[in-house]
Amino acid sequence: MADMTISSRLNRICPFKNLPPITEIQLKKQLQWLLLLRVLILTMLLGISAILHSLNQDLLIPPLRYLIYLIGGIYLFTITSALALKFTTYLKQFAILQILLDSLLVAGLVYYTGGSQSIFGMMNFLPIIAGSILLFLPGGLFIAAVTTFNNGIILLLEFKGYYPLFSPKSDFSLSSIEALLHYFSISGITYFLVALLTSLLAARLQQTEVELNRTSQDLDRLSILYKQIFADITTGIITVHSDGEITSFNRAAEKITGFSAHEILGQAINRKLPDLEKSKQDTLRPITNLTRKDGRIIPVGFSWTKLNLPGDCQNCRVYTMQDLSKIKKMEDRVRQSEKMAAIGRMAAGIAHEFRNPLAAISGAAQVLVQDMAEEAPSRGLMNIILRESDRLEGTISEFLQFSKPAAPEKSWFSMAGLVEETIEIIKQAPKMNSKIQFVSRITPQLDCWADPGQMKQILLNLLNNAANAIDKNNGIISITASEQLGRKGKDWTVIKIADTGPGITDKIINKIFEPFFTTRENGTGLGLAIVRQLIESHGGLIEAKKNNEDHGAVFIIHLPLP
Repeated sequence: MADMTISSRLNRICPFKNLPPITEIQLKKQLQWLLLLRVLILTMLLGISAILHSLNQDLLIPPLRYLIYLIGGIYLFTITSALALKFTTYLKQFAILQILLDSLLVAGLVYYTGGSQSIFGMMNFLPIIAGSILLFLPGGLFIAAVTTFNNGIILLLEFKGYYPLFSPKSDFSLSSIEALLHYFSISGITYFLVALLTSLLAARLQQTEVELNRTSQDLDRLSILYKQIFADITTGIITVHSDGEITSFNRAAEKITGFSAHEILGQAINRKLPDLEKSKQDTLRPITNLTRKDGRIIPVGFSWTKLNLPGDCQNCRVYTMQDLSKIKKMEDRVRQSEKMAAIGRMAAGIAHEFRNPLAAISGAAQVLVQDMAEEAPSRGLMNIILRESDRLEGTISEFLQFSKPAAPEKSWFSMAGLVEETIEIIKQAPKMNSKIQFVSRITPQLDCWADPGQMKQILLNLLNNAANAIDKNNGIISITASEQLGRKGKDWTVIKIADTGPGITDKIINKIFEPFFTTRENGTGLGLAIVRQLIESHGGLIEAKKNNEDHGAVFIIHLPLP
C-alpha cells in the first residue's frame, strides 16, 4: 500500500512514466512551429541589434554585413529544413537534428558576439526549451548537456584569449581558472534546471491535452447519445423555458401533435398546445384530449417536471407525452371481447330455452294453417305467428353463429365468380329494389385465399346492407377487388363495396361494428359484427369510410395472401 502511494506521488510530481507517446501529426506540427519561431526570433533579435549598433558603435556585435550574412544563412537553412520535413518519415531523429543545429547556431552566435559577455547568451535556453517540449525529459537533458558543452568550449577559448578576427573585444576577460569554473558551473546548472522544469511542464501539458481530448470525446459521445435518444425515443419530449416558450421538440412529439419542430419552436406552449396547460395535475400521469394540427382529437397521457438548469431557468419544464389512441382501441377490443363472451353465454341459453319451444309453436301453426279455410279470419293471425317465428329463429341462429364462429377452411377460388353468385342471390330476394344496379369490376383471373362459404356470407351481409341503405331509390352498388402490397412486404386481397346511399355519419361510424348496434327498426345489430368477426378470423381487417365520390358508404376488406 505504501509503495502504491509513493508511486502515485512520483507520478504526480514527474508524470513521464504514464505519459502517452506523442503522435507523428503532433510532432510534425511542433516542428513546423519550431522552424517558424527560429526565423522570427533570430530575425527580430538580430534586426534590433543591427539597428542599435548603427546608433551606438559600442555594442559587442559583429559588423552589419556579417549580421546580414547570418540572417540570410538562417533563412536558407530554415527553408531547406522545411522542405526536408515534408518528405522525411523519421520525425524524432529530424527533431533531434534540428534542435542540435539550433544549439550549435546559438553557440556560434554567442561566440562571435562577445562570448561570456554576449548579449545573445540568453538564447542558449531556446534550444533547451524546444528539446524539452518536443522530446520531453530525455531530449531536454540531452540538449542541456550539448549547450553546457558548447558553453564550456566558448569559455575555454575566451580563457585562452582566442577571439574571432571581426569580433569586438570587451574589457572583461577570464583571468583565472576559478572564474572559468564559476561561469561554467552556474550556466550548466541553470541549463539543466531549465531542461528539467520545462520537461515537467511539457509533460503536464501533454497529459492535460490527452485528458482534455478524452473528456471532449466523452462529451461528444454523450451528446450524440442524447441526440439519438431524444430523436428516436417513442415518447414525445417537449422542453419549455421559464416564459413558456418551447425550446425543444423531438420527432415523437412531431408525430403525436402533427406539428413540425420548425413550426413550434419559439412558440408559447399555452397557445400551440393549450390542452397540456389546462389539464389537472392531480394524477400521476394525467390524460387529456389533445387537438392535433389537422384538428383531430386524440387521447394523450402526459406528465411534466421542472428542469434544474443553471441560469435564469427556475420555471423551466420538460413535458413527456404518449399517444393513447392504440391503447384506447385495445381497451375497446377487450371490452368488446368481454361483451362477446357474455353474448355467447346468453346465446347458448337462448338456444336451449327457446329453440325447441319455438319449433313446436312454428310446427303447430303450420298444421293449423293447413286445416283452415282460405277465408278464415284467424288465418292472417297464424301467418303472423309463422313469420315472427321464422324471424326469431333467424335471430337465434345469428346469436349462435356470433358466439361460436366456425374456423375458416381456406382454399383458392375465383373472386369474380363468387361475387356474381352472391349478386344473383341478392337479386332473388322478394323485397329487393329492382332499381338498384350492381356493378362488378373484378377481373376473372383474380383468385382469393379464404373460406368460400364464409366469404359468401360476408358479401351477402354487406350487399344487403348497401341495398337497404339505398332503399327504394335509384342507386349503384359497385364491387372491386385487387391484389396490393401492404406493410412489411405482405400481399393482400383488397375488396371494396361502395354504394350511393346516404352514407355513414361521423357520429356512428366508429360504432357500426359493435354487437347490437343498428339503425334499422327490425335489425338485430349482429350483421356487421359477424362480418368483422369472420374477417378477423381470416387474419384480415375491415374498415368503413365515407364514399366521397358518390356521397355514400364504402367498406374495404383486407385479406392476407399466403
